[in-house]
Amino acid sequence: MLYIVLMLILLLPTLAGLGATLTKISGGYSQKIAVQILSGIFLVSVIFTGLAFFIPLNIYVEIGTLLIGTTAFFYFKINLEFWNFVSQNSIAFLSISLLIIFFGSYYPFILDHFGYYVPTIKWLSEIGLVQGISNLDLLLGQNSLWHIFQAGFSNFSDPFLRLNVLVLITYLIYVLEQKTWIHLAFFPVLFLFTQSPSADLPAIVFSLIVLNEVFNSTRNLPFIFAVSVFVVAVKPTMIWLPILVSLYGFVVLKNNYKFFIPGILLFLLFVFKNIWTFGFPIFPVQLIDLGFSWRPNADLLFNSSKVAIMKTYDMQYSYEEIQQFSRIDYLKNWFFLEGIKGKIHLLFIGSLAIFIVFAVVKNSKIIWILLFSILLKSILILLFSAQYRFFFDVFFVIIFVLFYHNITKNFSLLLFSTLSIFFAAFLSFPNLVQTHLPSFKLGNFMTGFDKTQLLRPASFVYKKHKTHQIGNLKFNVVDGYIFSFDTPIPAISPQFIQEDLDAGIFPQLKGKTLKKGFIWRKITTAEKEKIQVILKDFSLK
Repeated sequence: MLYIVLMLILLLPTLAGLGATLTKISGGYSQKIAVQILSGIFLVSVIFTGLAFFIPLNIYVEIGTLLIGTTAFFYFKINLEFWNFVSQNSIAFLSISLLIIFFGSYYPFILDHFGYYVPTIKWLSEIGLVQGISNLDLLLGQNSLWHIFQAGFSNFSDPFLRLNVLVLITYLIYVLEQKTWIHLAFFPVLFLFTQSPSADLPAIVFSLIVLNEVFNSTRNLPFIFAVSVFVVAVKPTMIWLPILVSLYGFVVLKNNYKFFIPGILLFLLFVFKNIWTFGFPIFPVQLIDLGFSWRPNADLLFNSSKVAIMKTYDMQYSYEEIQQFSRIDYLKNWFFLEGIKGKIHLLFIGSLAIFIVFAVVKNSKIIWILLFSILLKSILILLFSAQYRFFFDVFFVIIFVLFYHNITKNFSLLLFSTLSIFFAAFLSFPNLVQTHLPSFKLGNFMTGFDKTQLLRPASFVYKKHKTHQIGNLKFNVVDGYIFSFDTPIPAISPQFIQEDLDAGIFPQLKGKTLKKGFIWRKITTAEKEKIQVILKDFSLK
């Protein structure tokens, strides 16, 4: 916990200072500390993305950012604003902040933390954005702007990758400044995302801030539209947010198209980044093939789409079985999956139905626009890959809309306290989760409380690997495990090596260095036999 406190002491002033610089340059100046920090996150993410095309996001980039941001923090006298804010909200701010830090100190348990969050951040901090890196491991082609932002502070300020704690602290500041108490009820659920650099947490938090600004009739359209596009660049399934802001600008405020400009520029950067790393404009969709030599193999992309379809049904059916479903089977089997996910699906459809009834009763332009945006996003998700994690944000939106005007500060604090105790027990006593909720598979990866968390965030160390070479690519493979989270780069996960073998291909360097990027080529019979030897200790079929 002490390490996280030190990280916050370094980064909150830095980001607030840079955010104040951005708002000053753009012609406005917000006295709201949370908006300054959010602006700083936005600015740094864009700058880091541009830099990563050319250089690694190493300690030199990090120290330079800290120095500039801290200087701006004192130059614009934001330290005085911070002091006034803490003085006025000392009990609520310090007590809830301590609770956020406590939850952020637990061991990471989200599997994506090991599968691609940490490997992606390692590549960005040591090499930068790499052309065609999806040929090495398809998941590495995603490079969310959140992981780019995290990578730039992973060398010194936040080596344990707990920036999501900073996001929740920013969210807390926003809630206390705006005094919109319903947001406090969301915190206990979001605590579960603070142990990893998951893009879900910033996507949900920033979307709720934008939604709150829309409901407060903000007229700062260029900023909130740019932030909404930023949220999509962090997590593309949040497409409903820029749709909402666009319609709000045109239908409600009767604005012209000029507010689009900052967001469109950011979207173009996002698309270019995807093309650079993945070969197509939107990861992981094989859409608009521009014929780049570094795009992934078609067989691997087809296999990825098959897995996405199977994950829709929680891997409880094979791809072949799903292909035999009738139209009724598609819905029935999705609704009635065994375990907790089937119940989440029913709750999701039920929540949408309640939202539709609510929109009819209220008959408000903003509510109708929001409903249209959410329904459009939901339809796209249901058609693409209807995994509950892709529509998880919808629950927050619907709860916000239903209770925006109806929840009091005292009730919200009571709900916050009760749920916080529940989730603290949830993380601290994983045996109870594993026994009473066996269908929640992540419960098997929770390890409970460790007293070392009081000093430093709990983290895993493995550091066992073997080195191999196929063609001109010398690479590392984790030894005796399936995730390459602390394997030196270039590392390839065993599962992806198996997929390469099945497709009869293997990644190769485009040039003489890792920065030059990767392509794929067909493998020879001898190389196939060598790969089979590499995989002999893994059960991947």
